[in-house]
Amino acid sequence: MPKIDGGVALMDMSRKAIPYTPNEKELSEMTIAIVSTAGAHLKDQEPFNTDGDHTYRLISGDADTSQFTVTHGAPKEHYNTDEPKKDINVIFPLDRLRELKEEGFIGDVNNKHISMMGYAMRLKQILDETVPQVAKEITRSKADAVLLTAG
Repeated sequence: MPKIDGGVALMDMSRKAIPYTPNEKELSEMTIAIVSTAGAHLKDQEPFNTDGDHTYRLISGDADTSQFTVTHGAPKEHYNTDEPKKDINVIFPLDRLRELKEEGFIGDVNNKHISMMGYAMRLKQILDETVPQVAKEITRSKADAVLLTAG
């Protein structure tokens, strides 16, 4: 039985398996949100702390992708952020989702998306604080599905 928090059912987090969630809608009827650990954020948002950051940034569904940048703590030989800074869609495909909506392939683009920085190394805080907050943000939005991306 899932826990209820503010009217939202919360599933137990597991390191072993992702809970199966049956889908009853066609993709053309679904609203899609992006959740990314690639460190993307808007230039006017606080950059991620590259020494370790368990926080997340909310990205509006109508955000201008030319106003994105990337802050990430991973060594450059592991994750070179130069290319994503030229075209944020390679890690945070907001414009591609908009195109898919225009083509009728998906129903809609969610009104908010989530960005985090991977390589944060604060796993307990991420598991105990960040992940439940992100789950609430998405559950309380109109998203039917989430596109997960990484850097």
